[in-house]
Amino acid sequence: MIRRVTRDDIPAVNAIYNEAITAGFCTADTVHKDIDYTNSWFTEHNSDKTPAFVFVEGGEVAGWISLSEYRKGRQALRYTQEISYYVSNKFKNKGIGTMLMMFAVEYAQSAGIKTLIAILLDRNKPSIALLKKFGFEQWACLPSIADFDGTECSHLYYGLRINR
Repeated sequence: MIRRVTRDDIPAVNAIYNEAITAGFCTADTVHKDIDYTNSWFTEHNSDKTPAFVFVEGGEVAGWISLSEYRKGRQALRYTQEISYYVSNKFKNKGIGTMLMMFAVEYAQSAGIKTLIAILLDRNKPSIALLKKFGFEQWACLPSIADFDGTECSHLYYGLRINR
């Protein structure tokens, strides 16, 4: 089941994001985030303009997806949103990312969003595959700008036009 994130979901959302940090190359963050960080994230994503959704399986938050303003405050970019998504290690390879992405793309279409942007690391092959499955294309590469204790990788921008 997919539903809007609630304050009660904050510990699970935080744990899932910290799993991605531990895994490496799933986010450019390298230090675990605390609950205060996720509380701020929740406040930012508790609106129709920048929503977040969770996938619940057996009463447990299995993953989440969010839409964020791209280049906040820049009016010419008001119809563009950044999409972010994470699935708990326990629930990977069960199609949850696909279901979350389908839901979020449909939500963005109904909300009048014209463009979705995903920003990720080039080593995140599962995420790249998910984006391509939904028709996202690589629009930009910032070469070797992320440094993980001496291991460099590129930052990729994938985009999808949904409402033209």
